Amino acid sequence: MTPSDSKLRSAARYFAVQALFQMEASSQALETVREQFWTHRFGEVFEDEGEMSEANVELFDALLSGAVTHQAQIDQMTNRALDAKWPIDRIDPTLRAIFRAAGAELVAKATPPKVVITEFVEIAAAFFDTGKERSFANAVLDAMARETHPNAF
Repeated sequence: MTPSDSKLRSAARYFAVQALFQMEASSQALETVREQFWTHRFGEVFEDEGEMSEANVELFDALLSGAVTHQAQIDQMTNRALDAKWPIDRIDPTLRAIFRAAGAELVAKATPPKVVITEFVEIAAAFFDTGKERSFANAVLDAMARETHPNAF
């Protein structure tokens, strides 16, 4: 059975967050990480975890490229949404990756902002056990979406 387009897009967002985290944690270049995901992560089978999902490669690539190309703009938007005592450099690197991937999608303006918020809040829930990070991600993403799409709310 072929996954639906929405599932492929959700998987692309999830993988983009992982890839951005990996790039920051390992100081690997965009092309290196992108190639690893294309060849090893999409559809990979693990004994104890089952099969990894396929993903919408175009969205995955667009999110990675957009996050790298517009990182300064996205980080500034994120900082404006954060408390001045907690700039983006001080937050959890997984949350940073979430904000950068979501920011890339918001800046591209190809997806309704409410969809972007919902998708990336769900990704935050997948990475964190408590609801605190999910609520935090929701608040920051809402502020970022209002900045990039002021007429959508």
